[in-house]
Amino acid sequence: MQALEAASETAGVSTDALMENAGLACALRIRQRMGGAAGRLVLVLVGPGNNGADGLVVARHLRRWGADVCCYIVRGRPADDPKMTDALAYGVAVVDSSEDHGRPNLGRLLGSCHLVVDAILGAGRYRPLDGLVGDVTVLVNSIRSDRPDLSVVAVDLPTGVNPDTGAADPRAIVADETLALCHPKHGIANFPGAGLAGRVTVLEIGLPAVVSAAADADLPTEWMTPASARALIADRPLVSHKGTFGHLMIVAGSRNFVGAASLAAQGAHRVGAGLVTLAAPDSVYRLAASRLTETIHLPLPEDADGRIDPSAADVILERLNNYSALAVGCGLGLSDGTATLIERLLLLGENPPALPTVIDADGLNNLSQCADWDKRLRAPTVLTPHPGEMTTLTGRPTVEVQADRLEIASQSAKGWRQTVLLKGAHTVVASPGGQRCILPFANPALAAGGTGDVLTGVIGGLLAQGVAPYDAARLGGFLHGTAADRVRSQRGDAGVVASDLLDHLPAVIADLRGPRATRV
Repeated sequence: MQALEAASETAGVSTDALMENAGLACALRIRQRMGGAAGRLVLVLVGPGNNGADGLVVARHLRRWGADVCCYIVRGRPADDPKMTDALAYGVAVVDSSEDHGRPNLGRLLGSCHLVVDAILGAGRYRPLDGLVGDVTVLVNSIRSDRPDLSVVAVDLPTGVNPDTGAADPRAIVADETLALCHPKHGIANFPGAGLAGRVTVLEIGLPAVVSAAADADLPTEWMTPASARALIADRPLVSHKGTFGHLMIVAGSRNFVGAASLAAQGAHRVGAGLVTLAAPDSVYRLAASRLTETIHLPLPEDADGRIDPSAADVILERLNNYSALAVGCGLGLSDGTATLIERLLLLGENPPALPTVIDADGLNNLSQCADWDKRLRAPTVLTPHPGEMTTLTGRPTVEVQADRLEIASQSAKGWRQTVLLKGAHTVVASPGGQRCILPFANPALAAGGTGDVLTGVIGGLLAQGVAPYDAARLGGFLHGTAADRVRSQRGDAGVVASDLLDHLPAVIADLRGPRATRV
């Protein structure tokens, strides 16, 4: 952001203009959140630097729109502060912490206001919260916990969160929403900072077009938004048929995991794959066929434990030329036989299948048992491990994986020369070429068996339609996360089952596409 601000100055848009744009954008979002400004009491916590100046601009605009606004100066502003002068001119009330011994005024304001704006410390130099600032943040968090109706909105990132790492002071502000200016900082993508940020809303601040375009090209990490997801959704021509949208083969299921195969198949159907074939053990086929009426079924030989027999690789391979993508792994089970199946299906032979492939769950666990798998996997592939499966694939402890998710996903994608989707709160997607993105979802409702199987089907369905692996992974993850957020809003954090996501997927895609003109 420092480099972008400097480039903006060179291009003719001053830092002060960016600050004014940022404050206005934040004020507009806060007004929207409150359902209007008139008659609302807003408390703005103002720090000493640019973040505090942003807060003063927010205060001025909210007051201009009819809100009762009080700025609490947590640390002294400069003596000659034009942002303070402008705020006072509009009738913004000001309380200085230096005159509020014991913080009775702050406590009174926190007890009566509708919303708190955290503009104390932003993305400048990170420092532990000292006595004064720490006292303020502790009081804010305490009253927020006692007042469910009180919203806290952070400007750029919550005070006390390291903007680069996500490390957080124990007294850091707990926000309900964070208004990320121009680009989200890594601190609100990584935990524990991500857990303090609440909902993250990205706001434009009016960078010159040439600077913004250069930033989009140069920034190594993308924060996925509806706009970036929309750009990846292909049109569906009026002159089309089921073959237009590809044919996915899903190799999945075992006697103990019938539902995994079914969920993956339905996920692929719901994102628009033209045809879906489920290649599953014969015992799974008998149960799944009556439910999956739209799916084509390929019963496979199975072993004594109800897993796919390794000999089934021949049955699958001789048919693969008729398909456009492959999904492998959901509910396969783990055994010497399934490892042999994976090796024969994906790694052996002079000409292994080059179909775009997504591998999940036991597909990954079995793959890890194959010697030099990362050097032998030649098809363009999306690997979708959760942290435990990433530990199995890399040999690195899960706590290490979780501590540096972005870098470990990126290193693995480059080393394996494949796309990696590392699941979890704020899922990371990394390409072998160095691209990487963060999906803005942290949803406890997804902590239920089968949701990963739906995601595998979604990604496979997109691969079948010709979407490139990295794009299929990040678009698939975004569709899946958005559908889960909709389910959570209706049903809460607990009791959601994976199949709840399925009916929401077509509506999410339709909403991202937006209205279409009527064609004759």
